[in-house]
Amino acid sequence: MLLINRPLVQFGLALLTVLALPLFLRSGILASEVLIYALIAAACNLLLGYTGLLSFGQGIFFGLGSYVAGIFLTRYGVPVWLVLIMATLLGAAVATLVGWLSIRRQGVYFVMLTLAFSQLFYFLAYTFSDLTGGDNGLMDVPRPDLGAGPMNDAWTFYIFVAVSFLVLFAVMLQATQSTFGRTLIAVRDNEERAAAIGFPVKAFKTAAFAISGAVTAYGGALKAMLIGVAPLANIEHHTSEMILIMTIIGGSTSLFASVIGAAAYMILADVLSQIWPRWLLLLGLALVCIALFLQKGLWGLIEKLWVMIFQKHQNPAKKEAEH
Repeated sequence: MLLINRPLVQFGLALLTVLALPLFLRSGILASEVLIYALIAAACNLLLGYTGLLSFGQGIFFGLGSYVAGIFLTRYGVPVWLVLIMATLLGAAVATLVGWLSIRRQGVYFVMLTLAFSQLFYFLAYTFSDLTGGDNGLMDVPRPDLGAGPMNDAWTFYIFVAVSFLVLFAVMLQATQSTFGRTLIAVRDNEERAAAIGFPVKAFKTAAFAISGAVTAYGGALKAMLIGVAPLANIEHHTSEMILIMTIIGGSTSLFASVIGAAAYMILADVLSQIWPRWLLLLGLALVCIALFLQKGLWGLIEKLWVMIFQKHQNPAKKEAEH
């Protein structure tokens, strides 16, 4: 294992990212969005990179989390900490159901099932407009109030998001390094062999779905508090596509790769949108280049550079040791 892929180094890089964003970004909202989507992309990576499941259903859990925040904060005045717990539990419960049903099929049929569930939940949210606000979404979602007043300042809220990001990133990092995480990799590499050994493959896949859904719903609640709106767009299948794109841009070989992917997508989108109104065309060209020349994502490029630099210094030492 390369040094940069070790758990402590990965967490150190995540901490460095949290500290660096305020130095390079002027907008506290953009900095918070980067961390929120980094957390969600890492949760998606738990399915794609570690379990080998290409899911188009992540937008379901993201949207549910934002709706929980919107409904219970604006209509019932439930404390923020309880709302976040409720969003996390609902995300885990729905992800368990979606995952349990979807993993009954493999390959393209699995992908189609997750996409079908995404469309189903979108139309449910659109239909029950009295609850979700329909096209308008839920407005005036307040930011957390931890006793010192609402976090109206964007950089103050960034601190809250950063702490949440680091805690959940550490939890997922620990999960990937545990027996559970190594079993997921075994299932990804050879599902038939893992089942033959005696691993309950479906149970592990469902558990991965539950963890991913819980973290994604938590991120959805944070996003609703950040922008003050829980829009219908959060639960669209386009949101699932965006989360997958972030994960693929970064690479699926490590959790921190997802952080890089989310940061690259959000910052690039922000810069390009200021250059040209049709910035999505430029973003599409960038994605084509990544797909053609960086099939392991940006993190794969970093790994190659790491090997080139350090092998260049280590190889002469090894040769001298051999002589």
